[in-house]
Amino acid sequence: MTAFYSASRQATPIASPGATQGVDWERRVDFDRLRNARFAKVREALERSHLGALILFDMNNVRYTTSTHIGNWARDKFFRCALVMRGQDPILWDIGSAARTHQQFADWFGKDSWQAGLSSWRGSIPEEVGVERGNAKRLANLLREHGLASEPVGVDVVELPVLRALEREGLHIEDGHGFMQDVRAIKTPDEVALLDHAAALVDGAYDELYRFLRPGVRENDCVGLVNRYLYEHGSDEVEAVNSISGERCSPHPHVFSDRLIRPGDTAYFDIIHAYNGYRTCYYRTLNVGNSNAAQREAYRRAREFMDNAISEIRPGATSADVVKHFPAAQEFGFATEEEAFGLQYCHGLGLSNWERPLMSRLHSFEYPVELEEGMVFAIETYWPTPDGTAAARIEEEVVVTPGGCELLTRFPADQLYVAGTQYWTGVDLPSSSVNGVVAPLRAH
Repeated sequence: MTAFYSASRQATPIASPGATQGVDWERRVDFDRLRNARFAKVREALERSHLGALILFDMNNVRYTTSTHIGNWARDKFFRCALVMRGQDPILWDIGSAARTHQQFADWFGKDSWQAGLSSWRGSIPEEVGVERGNAKRLANLLREHGLASEPVGVDVVELPVLRALEREGLHIEDGHGFMQDVRAIKTPDEVALLDHAAALVDGAYDELYRFLRPGVRENDCVGLVNRYLYEHGSDEVEAVNSISGERCSPHPHVFSDRLIRPGDTAYFDIIHAYNGYRTCYYRTLNVGNSNAAQREAYRRAREFMDNAISEIRPGATSADVVKHFPAAQEFGFATEEEAFGLQYCHGLGLSNWERPLMSRLHSFEYPVELEEGMVFAIETYWPTPDGTAAARIEEEVVVTPGGCELLTRFPADQLYVAGTQYWTGVDLPSSSVNGVVAPLRAH
């Protein structure tokens, strides 16, 4: 399961996975093809739907449809707005200088697609100024101009003053984010290649981390190391690095601290970053210095859940087939599946970490989702030691292929690996031979 998505390579060859430099002598990731394929999927889905248009504020939906990006700075401001109408190129209202840049360099759509716009900056500009009202009128007038104002309009995420302003213009607003989730669920070969490369960067980060871990380093030291490695090797954005050790492993706190790592500690990490927009969610668990039987047994259990779940993945299987291999909440110390949610589950990966399919024991038995070729998702498992002083956390990313699935995550996780200094006693020192004379090696 370690080969790169061979089925998609046969259909759409992508040479030299892991190479990032553009060359003239082979076809690697084709960004024109990526842009065209993504927008074609949106346009075709819109034509098949009852919606007349989409109004998009979510930065990942905006990137998917327009192939523009202005960095993590824009993540929480909700001022970028894309309008996608049936049969038309999208129109993006962006901060003025970014719109000017798009007009110069984003030539996959015409200059009219890139326009300067303004939002309330999450309410920083008072509503009585009329920014929301003006934007709603501008959007409604365009829909009227194209005969779409009477059709339902899908909106993904929206501030309440913006929603009310759109409704006052007579627009019938429906859920557009679920629509975009469906569009984005099946990845193109170029998307899979970018997801694969994002995971490869984390492979390297874990190798750095394995060599760095030792008693006396802090959880936040590990976070700094991973951030530096990823940015130096081409990451667009490091969204989060969970760094959890020792007694903090159970229950999972989901945030790092300045705790000193000590001999015999279990430590697990989650590395979430993006390469050309495509994200990872990638846990690994390591021990430091040594491990005990309880820690190894916790890891074995978490690995068993993972392997059994992976064995079910193929086109036509369902999310219920996968999650039946996860333990019930009560088996590892929680009263309900809601309390245990996020510890034994799967979630889709793409331009965000929260894409379809999402699978859990909470809902997937009653509402199963069929797996399809080209879906990419992460599988997360967890198991604590009986005394609560440690826990194992494992995550693999998979792509669904015609014959089953293939792993994108490749840093070793088949068993609990121990990092840090290897200590020797005088009795246990290994020997070496120098010029035929056997001499003990010095302890290190």
